[in-house]
Amino acid sequence: MEARTQMRYARAGEITDAMRVVAEREALAPELVRAEVARGRLIIPANIHHLAGALEPMGIGKVARVKINANIGNSAVSSSIEAEVEKLRLAVRYGADTVMDLSTGKDIDAVREAIIAASTVPIGTVPIYQAVLMGKDVTELTANDLLDMIEHQARQGVDYMTIHAGILLEHLPLVYGRITGIVSRGGSLHAVWMMAHRKQNPLYERFDDVLDILRQYDVTISLGDSLRPGSLHDASDRAQFAELETLGELTTRAWARDVQVMVEGPGHIPMHQIEMNVRKQKEICHEAPFYTLGPLVTDIAPGYDHITSAIGAAMIGWYGADMLCYVTPKEHLGLPNAEDVRQGVIAYKIAAHAADIARGRPGARDRDDALSRARYAFDWNEQFRLSLDPERAREYHDETLPAEYFKSAEFCAMCGPKFCSMHHSRTIDEGIATLAKEAGLAPIEPVPPDTAYARELAGTPGD
Repeated sequence: MEARTQMRYARAGEITDAMRVVAEREALAPELVRAEVARGRLIIPANIHHLAGALEPMGIGKVARVKINANIGNSAVSSSIEAEVEKLRLAVRYGADTVMDLSTGKDIDAVREAIIAASTVPIGTVPIYQAVLMGKDVTELTANDLLDMIEHQARQGVDYMTIHAGILLEHLPLVYGRITGIVSRGGSLHAVWMMAHRKQNPLYERFDDVLDILRQYDVTISLGDSLRPGSLHDASDRAQFAELETLGELTTRAWARDVQVMVEGPGHIPMHQIEMNVRKQKEICHEAPFYTLGPLVTDIAPGYDHITSAIGAAMIGWYGADMLCYVTPKEHLGLPNAEDVRQGVIAYKIAAHAADIARGRPGARDRDDALSRARYAFDWNEQFRLSLDPERAREYHDETLPAEYFKSAEFCAMCGPKFCSMHHSRTIDEGIATLAKEAGLAPIEPVPPDTAYARELAGTPGD
């Protein structure tokens, strides 16, 4: 079966239209994009059916901006097609780079088809969710059932799929002693199947068949971290890293068939273990793009886990993760609504942007500097425009000072007209400039971030 993947074209030396779009969006040379896709360090999730529709190609990997994913989807007790499409549009509006449809309720096919048709960003799924809703108990599923569902979703136009092929029968005893056991929904379903049959994971045994399906439609495989830690106690344990070794093996097997790969990462890690986790994943999985859920850096804040996880997300993005899966305030508590989606996306746009700045990505701080200049000039409307969430920024400002006059006033409601430090600083700008010239001082040059990442961009493509 001939591959029609971006990796296949890249390895043949061809720069595709999708690669050119990614190069333009990321301000990169098209040849660099091609070389990175060929190497496996950059992916362009773009099912051939979705690419022929509304999809606007985007890249995930070391040379690209740090991306974020938003999860949506119905449940057995909540939501509708209209509600999920509205969540999609809201997520994209506020900056989600990809969206995963994790529906586990009614009309899954109709929900997914509506989402794909409306989406300009790549759509991901977890095929086993739908497989277990087809009338069989999970222990009754066969390998062919799983493969059929993967192909069914590929035909629908899904751009990337979480495949839990890395959890093996011999890994299950390694979970012994954990506080939270197996927290991956897909991973736990595979574990139940393996325990019932005392047989190996069918997706591991039939992995070549999985790849044959994915390469036909150019579906990117997202290697699921079934044994990711669900609590700080379980972080960086033997089970997590045993599965990671298997994911490294599966990465090379996928690349051998020109299938694009990203590798999913842990969800709960204390801050001092984050850098080690990134280094370990990049080494074992040969620098394949790393896609992480959070991570949450503390377990004590239900209702605020978009914050506990955004802290970890900013750090793991700084250390080299390539895409961050958002967490909403409802994490661990319930199905997110539209406002939860908004808060999760904004929290993760902040984290991803902070990571790009720390990594020294060229131009990453331009918007920050522009907003700071607008703030010092008391140009409130420009501050709103440059904000990640202009509506919320304007809303908070106008709660106490709604009149148009206050859009140019040299104070806000926090300090009032007599205590605004920037107002006072502006009144002595000329005097400070005179004193600086007398002292022979030039204007301040900002301290640059670590420029290793910027040097990487300027280096030899694909090195």
